[in-house]
Amino acid sequence: MSRSAGSRRLFQAVVAGLGLLASPFTAEACTRAVYIGSDGVVITGRNMDWNEDMRANLWAFPRGLARDGAAGPGSPTWRSKYGSVAVSVYDMGVADGMNERGLVANMLFLADSNYGQLNGKPPLSMSLWAQYALDNFATVDEAVAALQAEPFRLVTATLPNGLTASLHLSLSDASGDSAIFEYVDGKLVIHHGRQFQVMTNDPTFDQQLAISAYWAGVGGPTFLPGTNRAADRFARASYLIKSLPNAVKPQFIAAVPGQSYVNQAAAGVRSVMHNVSSPFGYELPGGGYASTTLWTTVSDQKSKVYFFDSAASPNTFWVPLADLDLKEGAPVRKLTLDGGKVYSGNAAAKFEPAEPLHFLEVKP
Repeated sequence: MSRSAGSRRLFQAVVAGLGLLASPFTAEACTRAVYIGSDGVVITGRNMDWNEDMRANLWAFPRGLARDGAAGPGSPTWRSKYGSVAVSVYDMGVADGMNERGLVANMLFLADSNYGQLNGKPPLSMSLWAQYALDNFATVDEAVAALQAEPFRLVTATLPNGLTASLHLSLSDASGDSAIFEYVDGKLVIHHGRQFQVMTNDPTFDQQLAISAYWAGVGGPTFLPGTNRAADRFARASYLIKSLPNAVKPQFIAAVPGQSYVNQAAAGVRSVMHNVSSPFGYELPGGGYASTTLWTTVSDQKSKVYFFDSAASPNTFWVPLADLDLKEGAPVRKLTLDGGKVYSGNAAAKFEPAEPLHFLEVKP
C-alpha cells in the first residue's frame, strides 16, 4: 500500500469514527482488553454493557459434554475436549468464559455483522459460537487453524429485547495471542496476532485499528477521548492496558492480596475496565437507548482464575478453575446470579448441580 493510500484509509476510518461520535448512543457497548505482562502473566478483561438486565448466570461445564449446533438438521455435533467456566445471558447462550487451558472467549456486539448464506456449510446457532471455541481449542493458533476453514456458518436470532444477535468474537490464550473473528459482507475476516489486544463494537475491527492509530499520534498522556462510544473506549483501553506496570509496583504491592504480581496485574486490568465502563443505570438526556455496564470479567490465564464483578453487587468474587470438578462425567454446575444473588471471595464451592444450559435453537 502506498503512503498516500494508507493516509487515505486512515482518514476514512477516522471520519467513520467521528461519525460514530455524532450518532445517537445505541444499546451495544462492550469492551475487551488483554494485558500481557512479565513472568507469563496474561489477563483478559471484559465489560458487558447492555440496555437491560441480561439475567446472567455462571456455569461450570466439564469435559466430555455432548453438544450440537442447535440449528436444525445438519448442525455440527461434538464433545467438549476442555472444561470451562462461562457466563450465560438470558439463559440461552454463552457470551464469555475461560477454559481449563486458559483460552478466553468474549462475544461483543457488532451491528455491521453480515453472516452470509450457509453455502452448504453446517449451521451453528450464534448462542454456541463462544462455547464451541471453549470446548474445542486450547490456543488461539488452534482456533484460527480450525475456524478459518469455516467448519460451520453462523445463524443468528432475535434476542428477548428485540435486537438481532449481531456479534463478533474475540479469543485470547495463556501465551498472550489474540484473534478477532468478524463476518463482514458475508465473509469471515480474522485478525490474528498478539498486537490485537483491544476490541470494542462498531465499526469493523480494521477501522477500529485505524482510529486507534490516529489517537496514538495525538498522544495518550496529552489527551484521550472520554465518551463511552466505541471508538473512544477503544482509544482509552488501548492506551491504558499498555500503561500498566509489568512487574511488582513497590508503592502498592503491600495492599495486594498475597502481595503477588499476578494479583496486582488483575487489579490493574479491573481498573482499566472500570475506566471504559458506563455508569450503572445511565440514562440519556431526552430518553433513548443507553448502554450500562452490567458486569465485568477478569480472566487470569496463567493461574486459571475467573473474576466476576457485577455492577449491581457490592462484591467481586472469583472462581479458580482448579477448584471446580471439570473431569469427564462430572455434572454440569451452575452459580445463580440472576435475581441479585451476592457472592464474595472464592465462589467455586457455591456452584450447584444443574440441568445443562439450553442453548437458543434457531432456524437457518
